[in-house]
Amino acid sequence: MKKVSMKKNWDNPRENNMPATARVPASVVIGGVLVAPATVLAPMAGVTDTVFRRFIRNASIFTGHGNDAAPDRHLVETPISNQQSGCGLIMTEFTSADGLSRMRESKRKRYLSYDEDEHPISAQLFGSDPTTLAEAGKIVEDAGFDIVDLNLGCPAKRVVSCNGGSGLLRDLPHIATIFERVRSAVRIPFTVKFRMGWSDQHIVCVELARLAQESGLNAVALHARTREQGYSGQARWEYIAAVKDAVRIPVIGNGDIRSPEDACTMIAETGCDAVMIGRAAPANPWIFRQIAQYTAFGSYDQPTPMDRYHMIRDYFLMLMEEDEPAAISGRMKQFASWFTHGVPGGAILRKSIYEAKSGEAVLAAVDAFFASQPEQLVAAGA
Repeated sequence: MKKVSMKKNWDNPRENNMPATARVPASVVIGGVLVAPATVLAPMAGVTDTVFRRFIRNASIFTGHGNDAAPDRHLVETPISNQQSGCGLIMTEFTSADGLSRMRESKRKRYLSYDEDEHPISAQLFGSDPTTLAEAGKIVEDAGFDIVDLNLGCPAKRVVSCNGGSGLLRDLPHIATIFERVRSAVRIPFTVKFRMGWSDQHIVCVELARLAQESGLNAVALHARTREQGYSGQARWEYIAAVKDAVRIPVIGNGDIRSPEDACTMIAETGCDAVMIGRAAPANPWIFRQIAQYTAFGSYDQPTPMDRYHMIRDYFLMLMEEDEPAAISGRMKQFASWFTHGVPGGAILRKSIYEAKSGEAVLAAVDAFFASQPEQLVAAGA
């Protein structure tokens, strides 16, 4: 079984052939939870902790002011309904149900930490034991989360080897038992994120979506790849369309959304009710705001190098305020390759960040790099 890791890039560019009026919906209701706009930050292990989630919410702020001269402005019949953030729903990193059920209350609080301005927020769980998952779901509900989500998509070997994540896709009857136990244990909305199937020879997404609906789940999210694909090749959006045709509950599409145009094309081609964005968010934290702008005005702002400078610096400062001192430098270096995407001379910046020995040294390297940028480059937004 090959090792699968989350790639920071895409194998093939996708051509967009969307109708001129295609837009991401202003909202979707999951159970009793209003998600507005209909955009979701995907759960990403090692990425979507509380600092990153709040950072994305801040970067997604949309006040309703945009390009009044946008040629497609007249095409928008429904304005964006969320005037605070272009990201309608955020999700936690996936969390072990077994770990939650075993750990002390004080440690649970650290794992399930979130700020009030993160609502609506969904906690994602992984595991294979129905009783343990039900207990963990109740813990999540008691912690104040708005939604509980089951991970049936993680392709990592260490998770699959424990029959968690996408490993469960080979056993639909067992998934049915999990659905039943968790649904009976919690009152908050219950959703599931899954892949198309284990392999091309074992596609189960439509059957699984129907099972989720029959079991009382409130929405499904499909990452349109198989476990064997990992993150390679193109996501096959036609399977999102097939799932949408099969169920009445909301369907969230996931896979290869890198721009507002991609998001709108997915909506147009599949009819899905919302879009979920993963890998594009760390590289372009403004993507949710851009989708909101595009929905309202038919155009969106592109970040300048100075926008990227402030973004990198703001995130690193948030880490220094929230994280353990020993972990700060490592976290900064982890995100450097994401955040320097699109920065002219980014390789030089990354090298200086990797060589820094402390959080303060990382900040100094960032400051020095952008201070050396030619003024005309900054002004041009190159």
